[in-house]
Amino acid sequence: MAYANHTTDLRFGGFLARLQSFRAMLAETLQQRAVYNQTLSELQALSNRELADLGIHRSEIPRLAAEAAFKS
Repeated sequence: MAYANHTTDLRFGGFLARLQSFRAMLAETLQQRAVYNQTLSELQALSNRELADLGIHRSEIPRLAAEAAFKS
């Protein structure tokens, strides 16, 4: 009987590890999405002149926001 309990505990521990891994991945994804949204809104708020001064075309904004958020 002790063997059956031991294997059940190992399976449950594996489940907890997968659950913790999923939660960590979800938290990282949400953080990256927040950075993307913040960068996107800040750049979109700039005028065309301000963007030109920075050397950015308005069509580049989504790519730049993605680079800021998802490249680490």
